[in-house]
Amino acid sequence: MARPVALVTGARRGIGKAIALALAEAGFDVAVNDVQASPELDGVVAMLQDLGAQAMSSIADLSDITRHEQWLAAVEETLGPVDCLVNNAGVSVMSRGDLLDVTPESYDRCLQVNTRGTFFLMQAFAKSALKRGASASPHPRSIITITSSNAVAASPQRSEYCVSKAGLSMATTLFSLRLAEEGVSVYEVQPGLIETEMTAPSKARYDALMAGGLTAMQRWGRPEDVAIAVRSLAIGSFPYSVGQAIRVDGGLLVNKY
Repeated sequence: MARPVALVTGARRGIGKAIALALAEAGFDVAVNDVQASPELDGVVAMLQDLGAQAMSSIADLSDITRHEQWLAAVEETLGPVDCLVNNAGVSVMSRGDLLDVTPESYDRCLQVNTRGTFFLMQAFAKSALKRGASASPHPRSIITITSSNAVAASPQRSEYCVSKAGLSMATTLFSLRLAEEGVSVYEVQPGLIETEMTAPSKARYDALMAGGLTAMQRWGRPEDVAIAVRSLAIGSFPYSVGQAIRVDGGLLVNKY
């Protein structure tokens, strides 16, 4: 039997890279995406191949929705039909600061990439999957979208990011309802404070907040923590769940006092 195929967006480093490796270990062939070619992305491909997976780099700009169908077709031509789409790519704010100082440029950038781009990539994947039919693949088919704890918890210094992730969370719910009877499972994963290059500048601040009880588990999450959740969803471990939001946040969003 052919191996299942996954496309992981934003997989050059951090959470996306960890997800790609976890899926390869679970038996997937994997296309790893970034907006531009780089030695880092090539290194991820090599690591996937070392794990026995067929792997390819997939260079595409998520915000360019006119090329989504071509993007998916290129992956399928090399690896085969995509069974699992992992929406991990995204951008943060151009600069943290007062909500009253947010610029249209920063707002539009977050919405263009995080919300609009991902929405239409999910749409393109869903159309392709439905066109093939439920019997076309023996493997579970899924869309797994990485949002953020900021889809729920407000962070006024990153307001445009919060808006984009809250919108993406709703988009994931909507796709889960549309595709539930079509054999495509749709899930959301909400990471909390995950230690990556992106979060490094704010580490000292959140270290202090964690020590004060911000999270139930007083450690940063690791990209591998998110990857474990994604792998479980991708292999079909939750067959009777629709649109579930899985929190990987060490208890950040648990109501507590």
